[in-house]
Amino acid sequence: MEKKTIVKNEIVKNGIVKNGIHGYSAAETYIAPKEPAIKEHLEWFMGLKLGLMMHWAPGCQMGTYESWPLSDGDGSWSQKDVDWTDIETFKQEYIDCNKTFNPVKFRPDRMAEFAKECGFKYLLFTTKHHDGFCMFDTKTTDYKITDPSCPFSSHPDSDITGALYREFKKQGLAISVYFSKPDWHSDAYWHKAFGTAPTRNINYSVTDHPELWEEFVNYTHAQLRELTSNYGKVDVLWLDGGWVNAGNEGQDIRLNEIVKEIRGTTQPHLIVCDRTAGGEYENIITPEKEIPDAPLFVPWETCTTVGEKFSFHYTDCFKSGRQLVHLLLDVVSKGGNLALNVAPQPDGLLPAPAMSSLRDMGKWLDVHGEGIYETEITAPYYENRVKYTAKKDTIYAFYLYEETAALPSKLCLHLQEPQKQIASVTLMRTGEPVDYTTEFGALILHLPLESAMGGEYADCFVIRF
Repeated sequence: MEKKTIVKNEIVKNGIVKNGIHGYSAAETYIAPKEPAIKEHLEWFMGLKLGLMMHWAPGCQMGTYESWPLSDGDGSWSQKDVDWTDIETFKQEYIDCNKTFNPVKFRPDRMAEFAKECGFKYLLFTTKHHDGFCMFDTKTTDYKITDPSCPFSSHPDSDITGALYREFKKQGLAISVYFSKPDWHSDAYWHKAFGTAPTRNINYSVTDHPELWEEFVNYTHAQLRELTSNYGKVDVLWLDGGWVNAGNEGQDIRLNEIVKEIRGTTQPHLIVCDRTAGGEYENIITPEKEIPDAPLFVPWETCTTVGEKFSFHYTDCFKSGRQLVHLLLDVVSKGGNLALNVAPQPDGLLPAPAMSSLRDMGKWLDVHGEGIYETEITAPYYENRVKYTAKKDTIYAFYLYEETAALPSKLCLHLQEPQKQIASVTLMRTGEPVDYTTEFGALILHLPLESAMGGEYADCFVIRF
């Protein structure tokens, strides 16, 4: 255990977060939860496969990176597009965005309906990013969406987190709570008495000022207590800001204490995702904007974007429906979940181009969801243009199309089930049987030219044993 801790601390020191993007913990360091309720809930959650992630806060009005330009240590990349004023003026403008934030087109019911239409099974929403603004009603700070300083505070759904959780639960979606461990607005993290904060870390010594750090720990615990007690059942506590950990400048928020308290009261099933920290509270490993090269045999979830950025940018470019489907198949065939981020606009709507691509993905999932949801990985996992998933006595082989749907006359599948007898092979989209033979341990599908007619993005061959 001591050796693992040293390895993790070295990773943090050498930059587990680069240009705002987290790396991820090695699968071999994963520690599985022991509690039956958590193990059962984790298995269920990993069957959901597809989550809608949303980064949103008043700073979206600036159309810049969320939070990161406030950190001068990350300024080389995050402050590049700030060209209308000096950086110190910009920071104050960013901080003051709460005074003009009024997303009057926000309709949480329509967002939830849209998410269900697109095939999402859970919501991962930024209740608080590193800038410290709370998108939920909290008693710990007035830097929050429900404070009178924010024009949106008079709206019936001013508690945006609560409104989203309410409506997404109505649609049967699970809830994953994004929460930033660092808080750059809190005087107990970046304290004004010690001048500007040169890095993303605290700007004082925990050893010299233990009382200040204790204030921050209590502040953090209070907010986590609110998020896991005021909104009913939540499924995952997703903690961002991996540099806040005991091995990095003593930034220990004593997560063990608050998680034990939460699990001991209303949420015994709670999955905790303490990103990059390792140990018993990193129940899910979270690659960011990347997909592992090979399958991982522990719970994992890739978080990535429909566009190019996690935060709202006026000039963002969005992936096509085909790209999203291929992305999902790449993740699921390697055993992971996909948290797909789209940032709402300042007016409360989701960007129309992103919605179009997501709807295209949803239409594909309406037909092919059986081979995605509640599936497991199966060897050979992927080969050439084929991605595999499995469910009991069924293997799903997805053939990925380029812009035009076309299939080879013979498709060779190297299944790892030689001891089982095949009962049938069908094309999922049509339900039609597919002719096949077996040669040298491989399954050969014989496909007429018209098999691909009507296909889009990817077709699935269902092999039942």
